[in-house]
Amino acid sequence: MYISITGLKPKNIWGTLKFWNLAIPSFRQAQTATGNLHCAVKRIKGYQCTLTAWENREVMLDFMRNGVHLKAMKAFSSIATGKTFGYEAAELPNWDEAFTLLQEKGKQY
Repeated sequence: MYISITGLKPKNIWGTLKFWNLAIPSFRQAQTATGNLHCAVKRIKGYQCTLTAWENREVMLDFMRNGVHLKAMKAFSSIATGKTFGYEAAELPNWDEAFTLLQEKGKQY
């Protein structure tokens, strides 16, 4: 399975409003996306984090490049900073493990 972890911090009040305007529908899109096995969100140390699991990387990329999520990615640099990390795994990490991986191995945006 393919695990995807994100942690984002809105840049300002405007960024926070726009973030939530895009994040909620994007999360709903992920929940119903083909190949999604797990979809959760949590605020950790000021980051809005997502932890998703997918049947494979290809179905995750298909989700990522479509719909509201694509719109959110295009707006990202103007509204937030953060990190993403994805990897193949046999089991889902817990939130502590996921956040540690994100901080240690995540790509900064």
